[in-house]
Amino acid sequence: MDHLTERMRYRLLTGPDDNDFCARVSAALDEGYELYGSPSITARADGQVVAAQAVVLPAYEAVRIRKSPASADPVS
Repeated sequence: MDHLTERMRYRLLTGPDDNDFCARVSAALDEGYELYGSPSITARADGQVVAAQAVVLPAYEAVRIRKSPASADPVS
């Protein structure tokens, strides 16, 4: 399998609101994902701020992955 067939069409990235989280979102954008909706931010009981951002592959990319022969289940 190549990296395209291993990618999910939808991902929800979550984690502490820090540079690492921003780097993960940036990396997803570099991989061809697009932001989906607004980010969410909440605070846990211990005071840690947690962020979430949904990302999706553009429609043309998702169709390309679904039609890939490598992504089809083998016929027995």
